[in-house]
Amino acid sequence: MIDRVLVPYDGSEPATAALEYALDAHPEADITVLYVIPIPELDFERIDGPDLTLPVSDQAREYAAGILEEATERATAADRTIDTEIATGRPERRIVERAGEGYDCIVIGAHGRPRASRVLLGSVAEPVVRRAPVPVTVVR
Repeated sequence: MIDRVLVPYDGSEPATAALEYALDAHPEADITVLYVIPIPELDFERIDGPDLTLPVSDQAREYAAGILEEATERATAADRTIDTEIATGRPERRIVERAGEGYDCIVIGAHGRPRASRVLLGSVAEPVVRRAPVPVTVVR
């Protein structure tokens, strides 16, 4: 049985479809919606870590809170409650790390990209599928 579901959410159409799928498919599960504030590519291999808190502007945090408010409104409209969280860093890394903290599965939206390697899965969804410690459902 699925008790805890992680839904990465950025407000896009595929992410919204993933949230709606999670709400419908897992009616008894606790759902956490995660927005990751992307940090620009640097030499992340040296500075990225689970305990690292990178500086993020108030504007970025306000934007993230607004996106998560949209997710909360969608859940409320479906007569459900969700937990929301904000993280910073590389989205694919933060999603995989968070999933390893007691979640039973991830439900993520697919983003079609023009590059051949990204046609079916998005640039975040693909590495999440490859690296996640739990099952991943990709919603198109």
